[in-house]
Amino acid sequence: MSPESLHTGLKSDRRLVLLEKVITQHQYQKESLLEILHKAQELYGYLDKDLFLYISNALDLPSSHVYGVATFYNLFKLKKPGTHTITFCLGTACFVKGVEQIISAVERAFNVERGETSADGRLSLFITRCIGACAMAPNVIVDDEVVGGASKEAVMNKINFLLGDGKVETR
Repeated sequence: MSPESLHTGLKSDRRLVLLEKVITQHQYQKESLLEILHKAQELYGYLDKDLFLYISNALDLPSSHVYGVATFYNLFKLKKPGTHTITFCLGTACFVKGVEQIISAVERAFNVERGETSADGRLSLFITRCIGACAMAPNVIVDDEVVGGASKEAVMNKINFLLGDGKVETR
């Protein structure tokens, strides 16, 4: 099957060709759904309705099944993320070590709530249950960089640096 024959609402571009290549490498096997979803998110940054339809058609799966798998795992993003993403680990160790206070400070300082993207599209806040680095708790992932032993000040300064705003005091 060519990418065009499975075309739903996706723009035919290099990413779609790469995704089709991955699906072909997995021989259109339903059992490869997770690997294919991972690659789709890597290519597009998030999974939307068109990607669900594309993948469900390619693997001959109901789109509700593809959506169900994607929503079961909190590592998949279902909305287009901001330019910069901050992911807070809410696993037990991180929670006990105060990650909730860091989340609240970031929400207040940047006027964005967890699971949302700022109005200007520059910053998204995500929550995950555990990143498997409990010894370094609390953990915050700033644009794919794990900040272990995170503090409000360190996270705020990193975000401000990314946004080009300089350092600010925490509230």
